[in-house]
Amino acid sequence: MDLRNQSDQPTTARAAGAGSRQGGWKDHGLPKVLMILVTVLAVFALIFALVKAYSAVTSNSSVKSSQFQALFLTNGQVYFGHLTHINSGYVELTDIYYLQVQQTVQPTSGTSSSTSSAANQNVSLTKLGNEIHGPEDQMFVSRSQVLFWENLKNSGKVVTAILNSQK
Repeated sequence: MDLRNQSDQPTTARAAGAGSRQGGWKDHGLPKVLMILVTVLAVFALIFALVKAYSAVTSNSSVKSSQFQALFLTNGQVYFGHLTHINSGYVELTDIYYLQVQQTVQPTSGTSSSTSSAANQNVSLTKLGNEIHGPEDQMFVSRSQVLFWENLKNSGKVVTAILNSQK
């Protein structure tokens, strides 16, 4: 038995063990896993922040869902209904009504020619859906066509007329 060979083996084993301890965490891959975990968490935090910021910009929290809204468009039309979805591209309106103006061609016998043209107009509230093209009671309007919208009081003339027509 050679003592020199036996003494070399533990030294070699210790040297190999010392070498692996020297690398420490790197040999087990923990810094790599930790770095990946931190990166994934940062990406999720960034995505969450972006979604939260986007929803704040396109939020419809100013729309009172229990009330009707008036939607004013750039072409002068006004629609009444419930704004249900609002985002950066469009707004959705349901339960839609609009004002229809009918002008009389000839004045009635009791009016003079100096009477304003408003006296010759008959304004009525019309429910969307009975037109010749047969639209559904849902409208998607481009945000670029919307000037503004308002929440309507239930005591207003338009909402009162809508509620009476729904009965």
